[in-house]
Amino acid sequence: MTDQHSFETLAIHAGNTADPLTGAVVPPIYQVSTYKQDGVGGLRGGYEYSRSANPTRTALEENLAALEGGQRGLAFASGLAAEDCLLRTLLAPGDHVVIPNDAYGGTFRLFAKVVSRWGVEFSVADTSDPAAVRAAVTPRTKVIWVETPSNPLLGITDIAAVADIARTAGARLVVDNTFASPYLQQPLALGADIVVHSTTKYMGGHSDVVGGALIANDPELAEELAYHQNAMGAIAGPFDAWLVLRGIKTLAVRMDRHSENATRVVDMLTSHPKVTQVLYPGLPEHPGHEIAAKQMKAFGGMVSFRIKGGEEAAVEVCNRAKLFTLGESLGGVESLIEHPGRMTHASVAGSALEVPADLVRLSVGIESGDDLLADLKQALG
Repeated sequence: MTDQHSFETLAIHAGNTADPLTGAVVPPIYQVSTYKQDGVGGLRGGYEYSRSANPTRTALEENLAALEGGQRGLAFASGLAAEDCLLRTLLAPGDHVVIPNDAYGGTFRLFAKVVSRWGVEFSVADTSDPAAVRAAVTPRTKVIWVETPSNPLLGITDIAAVADIARTAGARLVVDNTFASPYLQQPLALGADIVVHSTTKYMGGHSDVVGGALIANDPELAEELAYHQNAMGAIAGPFDAWLVLRGIKTLAVRMDRHSENATRVVDMLTSHPKVTQVLYPGLPEHPGHEIAAKQMKAFGGMVSFRIKGGEEAAVEVCNRAKLFTLGESLGGVESLIEHPGRMTHASVAGSALEVPADLVRLSVGIESGDDLLADLKQALG
């Protein structure tokens, strides 16, 4: 496959070569640890040991690279495993990183509790404001980390503008593209150096697999990341790779429906008397709306909102929802609801990244929009 094909075609065909033995149109699950060699060093297709490479994982990695417009994709056991490999590849003791003031709680925990213990420092900045990012950069800054849209406040960062700041500083720009997916946004084309995904979310899309990914454009950087992937070993297993590859085939149609349903949910929430604020980049009053409209194809399926009555009222809404399942994670075909302060972002309590206690986060699925609206209305009371 080539980049001349449309996204929808690449999602189905990139990396999905028919099996040469049987003609199977779906790549087989190579549930194997090692491979017979034709004499010492005589590898068939370059495969010797499945930590280093596995044909099912290779199919997924080729697909990931094609969808993000990168030179190489790498598949990991989880999104945080991908982040850990990336940080240990790019950073050394004494280096500095700029991270968002509304980053995913797990990412913050990785920086604050793990990476900082080996001498890497970080500063928190509002990445939606390029001036704030520029002010946070130091002579030791090696990475600027961005989530756009962010989790859970749906903040928007101008990727191209921050890419310019990173280049001037001699730093790498990393963009977590999990919320948007490559169907809605392609950070490498906007100047990012590396894209991160939790493939658990929209890429897998069915809440049945945990995985992560890195995609890079620079062949030398990609090779360095691949070296560390093999050296550290947190790779995606063959069945997990197969599940993500299967999910990606319907990514485009799912993201269209997620975005359509989210727009209907937002329209209802903005007029509900118990809702004090709706956070969604598709709203014209969202401070990042114009940037999002420029760098995204649509505005996605994630919606957050704040309600009257504070934390207890927010928790009650979560508990009363029926069709929206109370649970962590996001991006599956089923709709989810959660209280970030007590659930996904509990690890940032007391920090600069602490989220509002009255915040509710929705992952709007692909069910009937009418049914989702009815459930939310009864949950709000």
